[in-house]
Amino acid sequence: MGEFNKGIIYASLGSFWWGVIGVLYFKFISYVNPFEVVSHRVIWTVVSLFITIFISGKIKILISTFKNKKKVILLFFSGLLIFTNWAVWIYAISINQLVEASFGYYIFPILSVFFGNIFLKENLNFKKKISIFIIFIAIIYMMFFLDHFPWIGLIVAVSFAGYAVLRKIILVETDIGLFVESLFLIPITVIIFYNLNISSHISFSLSDINLALILLLAGPMTVIPLFLFVKGSELSALGPASMIFFIAPTGQFLLGLFLYNEPFLMNKLIGFVLIWIAVVIYLRDLYEKN
Repeated sequence: MGEFNKGIIYASLGSFWWGVIGVLYFKFISYVNPFEVVSHRVIWTVVSLFITIFISGKIKILISTFKNKKKVILLFFSGLLIFTNWAVWIYAISINQLVEASFGYYIFPILSVFFGNIFLKENLNFKKKISIFIIFIAIIYMMFFLDHFPWIGLIVAVSFAGYAVLRKIILVETDIGLFVESLFLIPITVIIFYNLNISSHISFSLSDINLALILLLAGPMTVIPLFLFVKGSELSALGPASMIFFIAPTGQFLLGLFLYNEPFLMNKLIGFVLIWIAVVIYLRDLYEKN
């Protein structure tokens, strides 16, 4: 099997993990306070990544990253963005708004292109401009015609698009960057655990080993799909991997609609149709470049 085909398989597995396996896992523990869940995700991601960084012999790269003040500052802010993204997405699952969260992941790649043009002066061709225009039409439509403001999808999209742009600026290896970002978030998780504990709303306990082990999996559930997708991007190039990424929001959408029976009224369908048209134009542009 060629490197390109391996890359396609890795990227597909990573996207499927994000869109299906990850959803099933976080839905299974959705009875746990969302802030506790995202805190476990941070802590066990730090642990998981430290182990992988140590095993892969990247400690020197990690140390050199900490010596670069600009990178450290930018990673602090990108960490806040990824925490926001994780927290809102997990909250969306807990309140049965997975379909709306999937809307955020559908539009995030196109928004990141738009942000790249604004902040990094990246060029936009005609197809990209059209897809961005349609996305904004869809967002405006959903703001006015849905029965509630689509804040979950918008925060998911904007936080992840902003995160993607910052990571382009930082130029640090994916696992190293995520480790440093997550490390900065540890004080936030400490505050969350403290408040949950004094209010007796914390679920993690050594007296319930099964739940403790399940929550511990939040780290690997973050790191494994990340590794698969990044590896796939390296072997198949970013263009094909970016196309494959849309497996993730599609999996989330289908699970929310058919497995968890979330409501999907006509106004939301119209908004999604506009988004899907924009995605098709965006994918067509990526395909022509590859």
